[in-house]
Parts: sequence; C-alpha cells; structure tokens
Amino acid sequence: MPGGSKTQRAKAKMRGLATFIMRGRSQAALVAAAMAVLSLTLPLVGLLSSAAVALVTLRQGVREGLILGLLATLLSGLFVFAALGAPWPALGLALALWAPVWALGAVLRTTRSLALTLHLAALIGLVIVLGLRLGGGDPALYWSEEFLKPIHANLVESGILKDTEDSRTLIDEIARWMTGLFAAIFYVQAVLALFLARWWQALLYHPGGFGKEFRALRLGRGLGMLSLVVLGILAIQQDQPWVLDLLWLILPLLFLQGLAVVHFAALRFALHRGWLVGFYVFLVLAMPHGEVLLAALGLGDLWLDGRAKLANRGGNPD
Repeated sequence: MPGGSKTQRAKAKMRGLATFIMRGRSQAALVAAAMAVLSLTLPLVGLLSSAAVALVTLRQGVREGLILGLLATLLSGLFVFAALGAPWPALGLALALWAPVWALGAVLRTTRSLALTLHLAALIGLVIVLGLRLGGGDPALYWSEEFLKPIHANLVESGILKDTEDSRTLIDEIARWMTGLFAAIFYVQAVLALFLARWWQALLYHPGGFGKEFRALRLGRGLGMLSLVVLGILAIQQDQPWVLDLLWLILPLLFLQGLAVVHFAALRFALHRGWLVGFYVFLVLAMPHGEVLLAALGLGDLWLDGRAKLANRGGNPD
C-alpha cells in the first residue's frame, strides 16, 4: 500500500536519526544544536533537538544527558554567533528546549513512571504561571499590549478584521487566557519531545515498548478531583485568573489520559490503523471541540477506569 510504504519510510528515517544520535556525543550534540538553530525559523524542528537530549538521558543516564545539553549549548552558541554576531540566543535555546526535557527524562529514567513525569511537567507550567503572576504587573495587560493588540491592528489594516467593540472585547478575553495557555504550550512541547525520545528508545531497543507504556497511562484520581474543583469554581465565578490558569495546565493531562484510552480501545478491539488516522484527522478538523471531548473522556477514565473493565472482559491486550 502506498500509505503504508510512506509510513515505513518515515519510520526508517526516524530510526536512522535516532541511531545517528546514539553513535556518540559529537553526533548527538550536532543534531541537538543544528535542530535548535533551525527551530529559530522552523519552530517544530525544535522537538527533534529536545528529543535528542531526552533520548541520551533516557538511555545513557542523567549525567550524559546534562553533558550533551552543555555541549549542544556551546555548539549552538557558535552557530548563532556566526549567523548573528552574538552567542546569547543559544542560552535561551538551552533553557527553552533542553533544560525542561532533560529534567523530565531524568525523572522518567529514575522512576520509570510516565504518570509522575507528566505531573512534574505540569508543575513546570505552574512555576511559569507563578513567575508571570508574581513578577509584578498584570500579565493580561502585557499580553494585550505587546502581542494581541498589534496583531489586531495588523488584521484591521489588512481588511481581514473590522475594528469593532466585539473584536476589541475578544482581544481582552484572549489576554485573560494567555498566561495559562503560554505555560501549557511550554510544558506540552517538552512532553512531546520526551514522547518522541521514548518512542526512539523503544524503536531501537524495545520495539512496541512505548505504545504499551502509553496505553497503560493512569494519572490518578487526585488529578480528577483537582479538575472537578477547578471546573466547579469556574462554573460559579468565571473571572478568576488563577483558576483559569490551572484549567489550562490540567487540560493537556486530561487530553493525554483520553488519548491513552483511545489507543487502548483501538488495540483491544483490533481496529485497523486507518481508524486511528481518521481519529487524528477528526481532532484536527474539530479543533478545539474534539480536544475538549477527549479531555472529558480522560476525566471520566480517571474515575471509572474503563480500560480495566475492558481488559477483564477480554484479556489484557498488552
């Protein structure tokens, strides 16, 4: 099948990249630094850079991952200096791309608990929220003045949007969401890089291992209780910025929990691979409603543990 051959070719390329990373420090540092510099113009490429550091951390240890992060920072500093005349942006790359995923990789390697690692990732997001909220000033005003209003003005100038009271109100509303959303995006990118590294690790040394680990993901009823409390407060009083921030931090965890349920069900009922492809297409086309529905599924699974019931009825698919 053409689609299947394309998938196999893509998988082979990813295996080749992972193999190159694991050949030695210089190869891993080259991939991490080059991809980091490319991410300045192609942001998604940064996931490959972060995943390289995470893969080395998971496979070779926390110390080796730290050494790689430092080498990649030095090498990217040389690249950036050659291009821009100043090496300092490389420090920003180190903090944004490598430090968080190195920490998550260290926790996952030490504890072998994907759930605990994801909770730590959300705590990184919480630290960012605390820094923005307690750093002085109103974060919503900063987002509005520095980012959203200039974008609004450009859209109005180009004729895409009309300068109406409703559009200005929408800008103010979005500004209220931005602090939690920014923190969530930051930690989610680290989680995605960690997942890629874990998949690479399984691809090279334990085929199928990451899928089994992800399908078994259970984030605990503590998260479910916190979710219900946050939703309850927002239902009563919607102008609580701290609670809105917490909701943004919780939603990705619930989404991942729901995604684990979907992948478990696909294996349990032996669904064709095309079913999962169609499901992901649905998530993209139905954004953000599909993601909210999946998060709701994840919240329900925290309480009902439907996967255990399915496994007991027909045997554990893993």
